[in-house]
Amino acid sequence: MELGLTFPLQRFRKIHPPPYGTEPDRRFCWDLHVIDLRGRKSLLAVHCHSRYTFVRWDVTAAQWEDLPGLFRQGVKDSLTSAGFSQKQVEQYLCRAGEMELTRTHGRREVAFLNRAWEDVMALDLCLDTASQAQPLLDHAVNTRLSRCVGFEGHGSGQERIGFSL
Repeated sequence: MELGLTFPLQRFRKIHPPPYGTEPDRRFCWDLHVIDLRGRKSLLAVHCHSRYTFVRWDVTAAQWEDLPGLFRQGVKDSLTSAGFSQKQVEQYLCRAGEMELTRTHGRREVAFLNRAWEDVMALDLCLDTASQAQPLLDHAVNTRLSRCVGFEGHGSGQERIGFSL
């Protein structure tokens, strides 16, 4: 699985640009970004195939050091809160393979990420400051209708992610 890091996240983590990704199947690609949400550094993750989005709020310095671990816990929490079984989530992660840090996956995918960021900011009333996992915020963002390349008409990230699991 490829985790594409935005330039702001690379600068925040003070790391050199990772290599470009080589995974042709976008079902196994996510782009990650650092955002300020109510004054706290938070992770925004967007699935490159479905536009499914999740947020990890108020991420600690130690968690930022282990992006694959932070992502893995975030995707598990978000997808199980969205109604997918732990077995489905584990099978998806197993099929996706080892996590590899790459650059973001292209202009279209970064546009998905920017739209998700706008949605998160517009819906931040759903933020639960008592938890890093944000099931209400994730649900609010992922049930908004949008268009997505590879899918007919309007749909939601929540509906589309099911095709990848």
